[in-house]
Amino acid sequence: MPTYSLAAAVNAELDIRKSKFIALVVPVADRVSAMRIIDGLRAEHRAASHVCWALMAGGQSGMSDDGEPSGTAGRPMLEVLRHHELDGVLATVVRYYGGVKLGAGGLVRAYTDAVAAALKNAERIERVALANLQIEIDYPDEARVRRWVEQQAYILAESSHSSVVRLLVHLPAGALDAASAALRDLTQGRIRFPSLLP
Repeated sequence: MPTYSLAAAVNAELDIRKSKFIALVVPVADRVSAMRIIDGLRAEHRAASHVCWALMAGGQSGMSDDGEPSGTAGRPMLEVLRHHELDGVLATVVRYYGGVKLGAGGLVRAYTDAVAAALKNAERIERVALANLQIEIDYPDEARVRRWVEQQAYILAESSHSSVVRLLVHLPAGALDAASAALRDLTQGRIRFPSLLP
């Protein structure tokens, strides 16, 4: 089942019974970069009552109610991200308390609505798992293989030259077998894949 990230950060601001909820949803690479964004928001909004967040990032997912009653902010925000099949995404909501208590149900709705409002105009992009393909070729095949990699729009990450040419190519994981077969055909079987078993 595909998962998606965001093409760019999105935001929204809601006023609910005198409290201000400022949502920001951003694509992130990992938990470390997410924490940097959260720390930046805390510094920017020092007067805010709460900076709640939810992170979908594979095995690094997490959430925080940041002082709101347990389960009223982080978890509902995380559920919105799950509902949109997002991964590699951080949702934050900064709350400025307006003096009127919303109750647990009201808080769940407010945090859910804030993230949903931000995502309303978001452009989702499919996350494609990448794989590395290590290649060893002789010098006469190098130009042909490099041209093929470029035509496929794969990424030539590294190259080194010694007794043979070694290339490291980043490509979608689902294309690994087809790429190996195509490169074998292209070089009439002369190509070697050190990281693949025969």
